[in-house]
Amino acid sequence: MLITANGKPAEISGEISVAKLLEEIKVDQSEYVSVQLNGEMLLRANFDTTLVKEGAVVEFLYFMGGGRGTGNAGPRS
Repeated sequence: MLITANGKPAEISGEISVAKLLEEIKVDQSEYVSVQLNGEMLLRANFDTTLVKEGAVVEFLYFMGGGRGTGNAGPRS
């Protein structure tokens, strides 16, 4: 079946869980990825039970910290 993963068409074997999809398409650092399915963010606890179906749009997101904050810490030296 055909889905869209990170903006690109992807062929997968059939309806599968999000957890299995991460394995099947070999997502890097899957233990750190957040998943958006059809515009909704998923809880990691639901990866095993949420099914990816024909035509689904899946985004794999990695959140990274760092950078300079805009808080009241004042200038850095």
